Amino acid sequence: MSVMAERPQILTEEFETLARIAAREVEGLRLEFIDGKLGVKAVADSDHALIIEWLTRICMQHRPELWLYGEQGIKVEQYRQGRAKTDGALAPSGSIGGQGDWVDPTPVLMVVEVTSYDSDTDARDRKEKPRAYAQTGIPVYLLIDRDNGLVVVHSEPDGQRYETVRTVPYGRDVELPDPVGFSFSTEPLKDWVR
Repeated sequence: MSVMAERPQILTEEFETLARIAAREVEGLRLEFIDGKLGVKAVADSDHALIIEWLTRICMQHRPELWLYGEQGIKVEQYRQGRAKTDGALAPSGSIGGQGDWVDPTPVLMVVEVTSYDSDTDARDRKEKPRAYAQTGIPVYLLIDRDNGLVVVHSEPDGQRYETVRTVPYGRDVELPDPVGFSFSTEPLKDWVR
């Protein structure tokens, strides 16, 4: 492998500047920087937004001291050089303030991604993000997979990957392991798929 192939496309600082300009100039454009590659995250549709609203209410009912921060940018990967725009980041209320667009992941107990109906979902939400979140040490990664009608709970990060991955079809109860520590029914998700 050549030296050029191992270098990121751009430096993290350059990415942050580009993402800030893009967000200001192009409505709805959300950029990410994972595994040294620049990526574009699809704009969420209305059902996607309803899923995040529904999940926020569930989190509030079970863990009122936490908040599900929507569309939160976090620093990811082993050396915090990556930047991911999560659909949701569950953390103690008030714990992410004063950090700008890309927050330190230390207080984050769980990240949430809801698949979009685009060609990059498989690579981004099912492969790249689980690896980046596990490398970061985020305890739980919750994937709501609208393409396949599944909820996938990743837990026990070992620094490279999640050691435990549990898949539950829509309509069944799903258990979120500690440190999140609650379960809920996924029945309502059946209403928010195409």
